[in-house]
Amino acid sequence: MPVLGTGIFPAGAVGNELTAVTRRAFIPKLVVQIYKASPLLAAGLANAQMASGGAGPVTAPVQGTAMTTTQWSGYSGTFAQQSTQVGISNAEFNLKLAITPVYFLGMEGIIQVDAAVIPIIEARMNDAGNSMKDTISTALWNNDNTANSQQLFGLPAVTAASTQTYGNIDPSTNSWWLAYTKAMGTVAPTRNTLLENIGGLVNFSGGEMPNFGITSPATWTKLAEDFTSLEQYQVNQASAYGDNPNGARALFTALMVAGVPIYMDPYGVDGTLYLLNMNYLSFYIHEAGSFVFTGFESLIPNQQLGYVGALLSILELVCVKRKAQAKITGYTSVTF
Repeated sequence: MPVLGTGIFPAGAVGNELTAVTRRAFIPKLVVQIYKASPLLAAGLANAQMASGGAGPVTAPVQGTAMTTTQWSGYSGTFAQQSTQVGISNAEFNLKLAITPVYFLGMEGIIQVDAAVIPIIEARMNDAGNSMKDTISTALWNNDNTANSQQLFGLPAVTAASTQTYGNIDPSTNSWWLAYTKAMGTVAPTRNTLLENIGGLVNFSGGEMPNFGITSPATWTKLAEDFTSLEQYQVNQASAYGDNPNGARALFTALMVAGVPIYMDPYGVDGTLYLLNMNYLSFYIHEAGSFVFTGFESLIPNQQLGYVGALLSILELVCVKRKAQAKITGYTSVTF
């Protein structure tokens, strides 16, 4: 029902009469209110690799111990005999299936034919993609693979403690198969604390820098406050603020600490910061299940007039070098 008695529209019986005989002026666009944008999902998809079928469809040989031993020698060039040293293991991952069914009932089509403002099937198809992205992004931030093994691995699984097997390798007996974790103990994130986190990860990983940092908007904003007080605007005699049509710039999208960009993700967990090396962390997506739509099939065999189809995604988040990833907890956040 339209809003009666406001603006130019009358209230009471006159308003009801006008409502009954007047066509509505729709905006022919569906404005989505419920989904979020995820830099983490975008980074994972940008770095995605193709997978195919087979048992253990994603298998990565990883070396965790030395396979040779170096010795010192003298003028004679002699060296001690060595036995064969085993150092290679297989990290194995199974793909996970995300499925979004899309229904189109027969009478919906009859009612909307030549009369649709927003074709409901187009709205559902658009929502299926958004629902898929939302489900994957939520799992990326929350799934440690203990509550639901059918979900794809999330960052909590990639950086889990030594008691949890990951990629079919037990880190409790393979200490090299662990991520760098640190609890900060309820402190505000600053450039200095993040510099310590990055330095700690570089030391732990054997010299490899992260190339991507991500946290929640509330924690990111708390970090940004450490930058804000140092901003300066320099104006010389030949220029002024008005010279720039966009005005003076303040702050920026990604906070750079030691060359590592730190982004905010609305799916992020307050107080938790991940430092990631995307050279070793990416999606593996099945070649036949890369966000594909099955097409519509009739529901008549189910005694119903209509159609159903499904959007499919068969994928997994795979990390082949956990020690190059970091999970930092215990940071404080702002309150929005």
